[in-house]
Amino acid sequence: MCRVEKSERKREMGGGGGVFKGEKQQQLKSGGGSRMKLWMIRATTSVLLWTCIVQLTAIGETWGPRVLTVWPPCFNRESDAASAIVQDKVPSVPARVLPPKRVYKNNGYLMVSCNGGLNQMRAAICDMVAIARHLNVTLIVPELDKASFWADPSEFQDIFDVDHFITSLRDEVRILKVLPPRLKRRLELGRVYSMPPVSWSDISYYHNQILPLIQKYKVVHLNRTDARLANNGQPLEIQKLRCRVNFSALRFTTQIEELGKRVIRLLRQNGPFLVLHLRYEMDMLAFSGCTQGCNKEEVDELTRMRYAYPWWKEKIINSDLKRKDGLCPLTPEETALTLRALDVDPSIQIYIAAGEIYGGQRRMASLAAAYPRLVRKETLLEPADLRFFQNHSSQMAALDYLVSLESDIFVPTYDGNMAKVVEGHRSWDEFSAAVKEAHADRMGGPSSRMVIPDRPKEEDYFYSNPEECLQPSSFDPLSST
Repeated sequence: MCRVEKSERKREMGGGGGVFKGEKQQQLKSGGGSRMKLWMIRATTSVLLWTCIVQLTAIGETWGPRVLTVWPPCFNRESDAASAIVQDKVPSVPARVLPPKRVYKNNGYLMVSCNGGLNQMRAAICDMVAIARHLNVTLIVPELDKASFWADPSEFQDIFDVDHFITSLRDEVRILKVLPPRLKRRLELGRVYSMPPVSWSDISYYHNQILPLIQKYKVVHLNRTDARLANNGQPLEIQKLRCRVNFSALRFTTQIEELGKRVIRLLRQNGPFLVLHLRYEMDMLAFSGCTQGCNKEEVDELTRMRYAYPWWKEKIINSDLKRKDGLCPLTPEETALTLRALDVDPSIQIYIAAGEIYGGQRRMASLAAAYPRLVRKETLLEPADLRFFQNHSSQMAALDYLVSLESDIFVPTYDGNMAKVVEGHRSWDEFSAAVKEAHADRMGGPSSRMVIPDRPKEEDYFYSNPEECLQPSSFDPLSST
């Protein structure tokens, strides 16, 4: 611009340059306007681009896991190269083949709340899956008990592999993690029909009584779901599905599985081991009223606890009569005598699968004297290994469950849910053949369950004798897992 002005002055001084000067000024004015427009365009474009970047960042935070993160990193060549090297080193894992989705007309949604300990809830989940399938309804991932004695805050996905649970059963029943939004709002407003189903009911009860409620209200919530489906008289496909859920679909989380494997490795390093499910915790004694060996203060404490839980129906219990009826767990002292009577080697490792034993070291003294190699997960593992499991009794019970399945000998001191479900797991070919040979004239093979009309609680438990599941058929869900 300085050069132009100097040239103009020279032309003015030379004369006859006035017209040229005016033209030049117009050109300069025109050029300045063009530059101003160009600057405005650039500024506007910059603002728009910046706005777009801010918006994309916000969208990325919301939708990133689903959309933006799947875009290839166009500019990160080093990451691409590193990824390629890792992929070359890691052997390819065959893609998991999912069963095809079952297509059916959805009659509504079923929510369930389980109650009790881990294995009681496990059995309830199996029953509720079978019921949902039979009624052609969508099952919402079950809610676990948080109000019992253990006060465990764990959710389903904290204990079980929820994605495996959903996908492995997709050919039988549709399972969702949460209700659809329009129905979730109804739940938040407390407008969902809730009820406890009748215990030991036939599947026809759910078809005739529960299904009409689901069709009417769209969502039905079943609470206290333990022991709600009868052992006997159910359609074969229902029984097989119960087995499939229990022995295949209900897989523990990777964290629990890996820690369970570590405990088993530590035990195996020191030879064979016996798992003792010593059911002598405070809640068990309070619920059953079995107080043998307890002092007066302990008896009073257990009685107060029994009255503290209104859903425990029995309040006044004669401990001696209950013991004579065979309804009490073995005490630690009785357990020591029983193991010695069975000629169990005193030098064998005994893994205690249980919570805190009521009465502590005083009650465990005779068992420890007879079998000094008593271990627990707390003694085998470092405190840091269990820090995420503290105050989560169901997750601790899951570890005991995994160790129990791998034990050389499993000894329950009470015929509860844990004992029954572990017994059902041991129905594999080699073990079954050995049992049949050892008990050729007594027991061991698949047999019809005992049926006691009007007394379903005293019948043979379904999961300890899944007779129908062991019968040959064109499709065996157990062999396909």
